[in-house]
Amino acid sequence: MSHDHDPHEFSLAPALENRWSPRAFSRTEVLDSTVLGSAFEAARWAPSSGNSQPWSFVVGFRGDETFGKIVASLASGNQVWAEHAAALVANVAAVVDAEGNPQSHAIYDLGQAVAHFTIQATTDGLMVHQMGGFDAQMLGKELMLSSSQRVVTVMAVGSAGNPADLPEKLQEREARPRTRKPLSDIVEGSARYA
Repeated sequence: MSHDHDPHEFSLAPALENRWSPRAFSRTEVLDSTVLGSAFEAARWAPSSGNSQPWSFVVGFRGDETFGKIVASLASGNQVWAEHAAALVANVAAVVDAEGNPQSHAIYDLGQAVAHFTIQATTDGLMVHQMGGFDAQMLGKELMLSSSQRVVTVMAVGSAGNPADLPEKLQEREARPRTRKPLSDIVEGSARYA
């Protein structure tokens, strides 16, 4: 399922063209580790600084204990729709290495792994919505993470559902076209885009 968006200035691969972040997820779809396997495999093969691979993921499927812990950590504005996703994933960065040294690149590297996950999931017909609105400290404790680990974001995964199932305010947001800043606002240097 694609979504209306601003025109692209250059062509994109289909998975990038079709990727968007719905709030309306199918309330009946069931996912399992096999269905998400390709997306996690894509995350596993993402590049990282010094091949450190400073990421890990904690997955909850709708109805299980981990899913409930993740939902409880979400801001109320995210809870109202994310609780209907088929899976919720806590995206974790190891911000300190095994020798106790800070890994300043860990959050960037986790972002690459999550992006790889997202594109593979989109290719596989799934939808992914990233969230920053959650209590990271509470979730880290609930998931029994070590002091060297930090939950950076949470993602909802599943198939697109019916926007009419969302609260009215979110229905309006769901219907808005995707927009992006023009390339000329984000690329500097000798490359010039009008």
